[in-house]
Amino acid sequence: MQTKTEHPYVEINPKICNGSPVVAGSRVRIVDVAIEYEYLNRSPDEIINAHPHLKLEQIHDALSYYYEHRTEMDKKIKEDQQFIEKLIQTQKGR
Repeated sequence: MQTKTEHPYVEINPKICNGSPVVAGSRVRIVDVAIEYEYLNRSPDEIINAHPHLKLEQIHDALSYYYEHRTEMDKKIKEDQQFIEKLIQTQKGR
């Protein structure tokens, strides 16, 4: 069951990306947009170039959602980063 948000371009559906908030109509997670903007220093236009199926208003709404939920989203980003680092270490140990 999809959860409505105050953000028209943000969708939360347990069947899409394990319920992680995504840009509506896509599988692009809000945390991924935030990572591109905050950590990779990409502008909204550069993010659109990387995801040409998205529109500028979707990116801005995604970033607005991120900033309204920054604490929980940053926690998710950190958890994902730690998971990736563990996978890398596991692969190096083989």
